[in-house]
Amino acid sequence: MIPVTEFRQFSEQQPAFRVLKPWWDVFTDYLSVAMLMIGVFGCTLQVMQDKIICLPKRISMANQTLLLNSTAEPAPAPPLPPPAQPSPASGVSEMKGLKTNLDIQQYSFINQMCYERALHWYAKYFPYLVLIHTLVFMLCSNFWFKFPGSSSKIEHFISILGKCFDSPWTTRALSEVSGENPEEKDKKKNTLNKPNLNMLVTEDNSGKTQPLKSVPEKLVVDKPTAGALDKKEGEQAKALFEKVKKFRLHVEEGDLLYSMYVRQTVLKVLKFLIIIVYNSALVSKVQFTVSCNVDIQDMTGYKHFSCNHTMAHLFSKLSFCYLSLVSVYGLTCLYTLYWLFYRSLKEYSFEYVRQETGIDDIPDVKNDFSFMLHMIDQYDPLYSKRFAVFLSEVSENKLKQLNLNNEWTPDKLRQRLQTNSSNRLELQLFMLSGLPDTIFEVAELQSLRLEIINNVTIPASIAQLEDLQELALYQCSLKIHSAATSFLKENLKVLRVKFDDNRELPHWLYCLRNLEELHLTGSLSPDVSKNITLDSLRELKSLKTLSLRSNFTKIPQCIVDVSSHLQKLYIHNDGTKLVMLNNLKKMTNLTELELVHCDLERIPHAVFSLVNLQELDLKENNLKSIEEILSFQHLHKLTCLKLWHNGIPYIPEHIKKLKSLERLYFSHNKIEVLPSHLFLCNKLRFLDLSYNDIRFIPPEVGVLQSLQYFSITCNKVESLPDELYFCKKLKTLKIGKNSLSLLSPKIANLVLLTHLDLKGNHFEALPAELGACKALKRSGLIVEDALFETLPSEVREKMKVE
Repeated sequence: MIPVTEFRQFSEQQPAFRVLKPWWDVFTDYLSVAMLMIGVFGCTLQVMQDKIICLPKRISMANQTLLLNSTAEPAPAPPLPPPAQPSPASGVSEMKGLKTNLDIQQYSFINQMCYERALHWYAKYFPYLVLIHTLVFMLCSNFWFKFPGSSSKIEHFISILGKCFDSPWTTRALSEVSGENPEEKDKKKNTLNKPNLNMLVTEDNSGKTQPLKSVPEKLVVDKPTAGALDKKEGEQAKALFEKVKKFRLHVEEGDLLYSMYVRQTVLKVLKFLIIIVYNSALVSKVQFTVSCNVDIQDMTGYKHFSCNHTMAHLFSKLSFCYLSLVSVYGLTCLYTLYWLFYRSLKEYSFEYVRQETGIDDIPDVKNDFSFMLHMIDQYDPLYSKRFAVFLSEVSENKLKQLNLNNEWTPDKLRQRLQTNSSNRLELQLFMLSGLPDTIFEVAELQSLRLEIINNVTIPASIAQLEDLQELALYQCSLKIHSAATSFLKENLKVLRVKFDDNRELPHWLYCLRNLEELHLTGSLSPDVSKNITLDSLRELKSLKTLSLRSNFTKIPQCIVDVSSHLQKLYIHNDGTKLVMLNNLKKMTNLTELELVHCDLERIPHAVFSLVNLQELDLKENNLKSIEEILSFQHLHKLTCLKLWHNGIPYIPEHIKKLKSLERLYFSHNKIEVLPSHLFLCNKLRFLDLSYNDIRFIPPEVGVLQSLQYFSITCNKVESLPDELYFCKKLKTLKIGKNSLSLLSPKIANLVLLTHLDLKGNHFEALPAELGACKALKRSGLIVEDALFETLPSEVREKMKVE
């Protein structure tokens, strides 16, 4: 007998695929197995047993004579023996035939001939039809599991679904949103253990009203696995989130799975109708007795036979049983079609999951993704509920936060603490997925610098950082808790923000009443029609320093709002021409002003009104003339003037009026001649004339007895005046990249010299008197190695000793 297992390949699919088989598919699978057994049983009987048994048929004498005459040949037939006298009772003649001693072979031949000619085709092929139809049903039911375009999606979905279901993060996430902490759970369990009748009644009533879908999940939530995730589990859950995102994008693009399932169901219904129609019409053709007429008289002597279909009775019963199973199968398929077209299977709403779990941002899905989730719900709604956790951005952010906390422990953060330029303990974090909560355990933190971090959330726990005074946000989209805002209002002294769009410019900066320094870098505009504007800063009552790196065309009005207490203003304009500077006149308390890269062609007249100005920086502008420098004589507190990186061709003689100058920057200009009047600014301690076209240093340089820093690097100077060595307070002397060929032995007068740059000249040897510069070490002497070797060995050894 043929084992049913031989047909397993027609319906076999991976065991994991069972989650996509609703009850009707499982039911029809069992019906298919029953129909398959009918077909196999019938085929086995057909093969192993005789199909039909035939015997000569008795006929009346008159009919026999008539039939014999009608079939006789034209030639005279041989005389037949006289017929026997019929008995009066029967009225029929005795049947006689030719004896050939081949009885068994004759009847086997007759059986085969009658089976092929007389038996109805339905009676012959019924078990084979059952087998073929059943196999077609099986193929239709499982074709979408085998087709490459659909099976790949299904396998991917089942793989992800299983990992999501078993992930510890799923249990943890659902535990957190269930609204019960461990203490409440223990208390609840202890209460349930007490034989309180009222409590039992209450629980029973609540159980009746509770949705059925949430009952299984409560059992999962209370598992002890909802503890803290280790690093490996966190990384696995993070990878799952990425897989779910990519899978959703891929599957939601089309409806191949839905279309294929509908088509195979329609095909099964059509086949069911065909089977019912022709089987109902032909089942009566399965008869036990069959008349057979075979023209083989010359072999057997008989033509008419009566045959017995040995399996007719069994086939008849099997056909009725088969029709019953097919009817049930077809009705189930009709219900499937009703479910497919009545329900909106191309859309799936997680509304009930959002209500039960409290995770409100779980998105609805569509197309094939929706269809598979509907199928999953027919198997167990708990699968889609746990799968939904990995569709939620809130859940993903919580996981990222947990992974961050595991990766950035407080000890690791303390190892990254450094002292910044403001002498504060600073922690710098770069390109993280969020802000670790462990930061708020580093109580000694004074400055926090965050760079290129999206979705930064500052919680109320920032209040634990009592020493925090400085915060830097560089291209970070940030959300802040109201309690954290209150803390920053009172404690934050310095805020640095670098932004590309309006979302990265925090709105709460305008209410930091104790803020002393504000540094903003980004595209700002005083025009309201532009994307990003700077609101009023009048609430910043303590603001003393304001730095703006942007592209203004005029001084923003918001700066005027803080003019009464603002002391330092830095504007870096990235090359945009700053044309309206009249608002500067109102800022009389300014002590430092930087107008860098503002495309200024003249020194702004508004600057001369700043009577308290101590430092002015006009770096990287387009200054061609500085005749207005005379007006600086009214700024008696001006000690630092930076006119570097411009196109200034000469220094006017009016420079001598600036008696209070202590630092003067003229580097990176086009100056060719130094006026002797420059050295009448006898308070100069710092003079930078590097990167010009200067050929000669006036001997009046010796007047600058307070000079500590002097640089003429990258000029065309051929000799230095001896008077330069009268500046005995010099600590830094940079004369590299010139045309010098001799260094005077009077260099020994500069006993305080710590930095000497000689590289890039035409020196042949260095004077031994360099040894008198006791503060000068090898690291501070910038010179070619070969030239250094010209010094006496004792001088070299002395310089090498740090």
